[in-house]
Amino acid sequence: MNHKTMGMIFICISAFLYGIRYLTAAIAGISNPWVFEVLLSEIGKGPWIFSIISLIIGILCIIVPIIRKWTENDLNQIKHNWEEIDQPDNADRSP
Repeated sequence: MNHKTMGMIFICISAFLYGIRYLTAAIAGISNPWVFEVLLSEIGKGPWIFSIISLIIGILCIIVPIIRKWTENDLNQIKHNWEEIDQPDNADRSP
């Protein structure tokens, strides 16, 4: 699976978990709208915590391969430059 796709799936899961907490409290408090805050505290912070964790994982899934690619390109350039310096020039040798 592509890292960007996996990251977007985790971000969508995060949005779902964030909204489901409020949706559950709204559905449970449909008979009495003044108890929304009480119901929200009864549901707890579990979905909110999992939402934050999923968001962090999603962002990391998108960003880490990009950083790894940049680092790999820089390391390849350093290796190439080092090989150029290491090779002896033919003009410097005397016959």
